Amino acid sequence: MTDFVKACIRANEEIVSNIKKGFDPAWFEKSQKGAGGDISSGLDLMAEAVFVKHLGAYGKIESEESGVIGEGKETIVLDPLDGSDNALALFPFYGTSVAKINAGGILDAAVVCNLANGDIFIKTDQNEPLQGKLFGSSFHAPCVSPHPKIGLFEKAYAHFDVVKALNDAKLKFRAPGAVALSLAYARSVQYVLFMGVFRIYDLAAGLALCEGLEVIVEADYVIVSKEREVAYQIEALLKDLKNRRAG
Repeated sequence: MTDFVKACIRANEEIVSNIKKGFDPAWFEKSQKGAGGDISSGLDLMAEAVFVKHLGAYGKIESEESGVIGEGKETIVLDPLDGSDNALALFPFYGTSVAKINAGGILDAAVVCNLANGDIFIKTDQNEPLQGKLFGSSFHAPCVSPHPKIGLFEKAYAHFDVVKALNDAKLKFRAPGAVALSLAYARSVQYVLFMGVFRIYDLAAGLALCEGLEVIVEADYVIVSKEREVAYQIEALLKDLKNRRAG
């Protein structure tokens, strides 16, 4: 395990320790619009500050909240709180997402953590994806559910026609509201579908963890599944809807 990954783990453990002390009222307060286009909360900014402290020595940080922080030949793409609205509603599906891109433009490390239950997923350029627990010492191949009956559809609330098409095709789903986390759990579900603008903060680390799965990336959607047939079935549904809209 690299020093960078260890630093990511320590940062996540510090954030979890802060949260366990109880939600500070200031964390619910809204600040300015962040670099990713969303309004930052006090909780977002607390998590960002922790990551900057632990990761600042490893390169330039591009954070969804404050934009570019520091300098360096390597770039760290950071979403300090994936699923901010979930966290602020005390709904236990929120986490963090970190991807490190080396000086040659190659992603060489990715770490996604579920702050609510301590699941942490890591990927480096030299290893297969691994899963473990915060405050633990052991890692293993990511857990796989052999016959999952649900997928995860991020941004479902904005795509009623796709919801109907999936329902008609008997492709059940949930919409948990944290893109990187949903991608990290891709092996546990039937599929992951994200629709919307491609933002590197949301997708860089999560997609790195999907190595070995069927991954389809287009300008306005991402589909991931361990079943090739399911991935292409969903893509066919999306293309059919697009053609009908154009007609």
